Amino acid sequence: MTISHSTPDNLPVADEILTDEALAFVEALHQEFADRRNELLDQREVQRRKAVEQGALDFLPETRSVRESDWTVAPAPEALRDRRVEMTGPASPPNMAINALNSGAKVWLADLEDAASPSWHNQIESVANLRDAARGSLRYTSAKGKEYALREDGPRAVVVVRPRGWHLPENNITVDGRTGIGALTDFGLHFFHTAQQLLDNGEGPYYYLPKMESHLEARLWDDVFTFAEKYLGIDHGTIRATVLIETIPAAFQMDEILYELRDHASGLNAGRWDYLFSIIKYFRDAGEKFILADRSSVTMTSPLMRAYTDLLVQTCHKRNAFAMGGMAAFIPSRKDEEVNRAAFDKVRSDKTREAGDGFDGSWVAHPDLVPVCREVFDDVLGDRPNQVDRQRPDVEVTADQLLDVPSAGNARTEAEMNDNLYVAIKYIAVWLSGNGAVAIHNLMEDAATAEISRSQVWQQIKNSVVYSDTGNTATRELVSDALDRQLEVLRGEIDAENFEKWFVPAGRLIADMVLREDYPDFLTLPAYQLMEGSE
Repeated sequence: MTISHSTPDNLPVADEILTDEALAFVEALHQEFADRRNELLDQREVQRRKAVEQGALDFLPETRSVRESDWTVAPAPEALRDRRVEMTGPASPPNMAINALNSGAKVWLADLEDAASPSWHNQIESVANLRDAARGSLRYTSAKGKEYALREDGPRAVVVVRPRGWHLPENNITVDGRTGIGALTDFGLHFFHTAQQLLDNGEGPYYYLPKMESHLEARLWDDVFTFAEKYLGIDHGTIRATVLIETIPAAFQMDEILYELRDHASGLNAGRWDYLFSIIKYFRDAGEKFILADRSSVTMTSPLMRAYTDLLVQTCHKRNAFAMGGMAAFIPSRKDEEVNRAAFDKVRSDKTREAGDGFDGSWVAHPDLVPVCREVFDDVLGDRPNQVDRQRPDVEVTADQLLDVPSAGNARTEAEMNDNLYVAIKYIAVWLSGNGAVAIHNLMEDAATAEISRSQVWQQIKNSVVYSDTGNTATRELVSDALDRQLEVLRGEIDAENFEKWFVPAGRLIADMVLREDYPDFLTLPAYQLMEGSE
């Protein structure tokens, strides 16, 4: 065996997850697919530079036949036919997993990626929790004596696991002397320990696939699934995957991505922060046309975002796949009912738009929002499990519409620049301490929020944006001063020990991200190297 690993401290269950048999499977995945993954990551920058040189992206001429031919994905398994409300959140600690499973949602997106802080302890505990959830044995007693157990009085959410994206490493796994791949590690350990049990339960191993930038990356996942099914002697097509269309090049390849995964495909998902972050990242050298407005002002009803979501619904339903809506990140206040009323009205309006546009379900980040989302989709769906039969022939989306960044507005304010710095620092500080789902301003934020926040500030400096509320120009000096002020604000909110341990390094990292000349593709890569227990 050429795979080596470390074992998380203070996690006895790790020995049950990191067995010789499970590690042999993870090793086989790496030996079969690591080189292709590395080649595809190298191609991302080649394709990005080509698009910037041409001034735009476009639908691929070489795959026109896929877009224009008649085909559908495999029929949905019974357990995944009704996805009208999906709860999202990390799979560690166990009380979070239990609350999600008991939330009343149809599906739980068990997140090992953006809402997870990827310490080795968290990743292994997540797999253990998911294994125990499949067995029906997941239980937890808090330090204060509160007991958590899986509900027996009604159905629990169907689990759909989000492994890490192709770009993320796993420093605690080494195969043939090379650092492990987060996606293959997460998928491999979860699939090995749960696939047969889930099938015995009448469900199956289901996944959300993040951060892809091409149909060739989807093809790689499809080959991984086929290999895994054969390895464990499970029928081809048992695995089902929903792809997050959260990068701008993937928006031009929706048909192709579904086609590559067609025996394993379940649907596509439309989000907001990662998608906008991708636009900034992809066109960072393309000048004024791609300068994004303040993120808080870019709504899903702007022409830019409507083109993206309408195309996604049309593409999914044409191919008999599910179209899943974006996140309602609001966290209800226990003290301010007025805040709750306003937020619940906003959530209801957003979900009403999605259901009316043809989405088959949508995401929420808190159990209290499950009834709101369910009520909206109940009104549209009634007794039907979904609305895949709504084909949306009215939709005609062009490449120019997908790239119409100016249609999202031009409000760029110094106030929001300051807020972006505050959010990015606070998120990464808490992420470094081991928690990837962070409550900020009554919103449950994940890594996508930190990515769009730091990216906007970098883009504003790069293009010398003049802020409409102050008349000041975005410069490194201005932003550096703002960073110092936001750190002082946070110092006043955090005890001294935690501030020095987590917020000071987070502040240094965000400063490097937004003040450097070149644009770092991912904030989570250097953050991972700072994390205790990541290596």
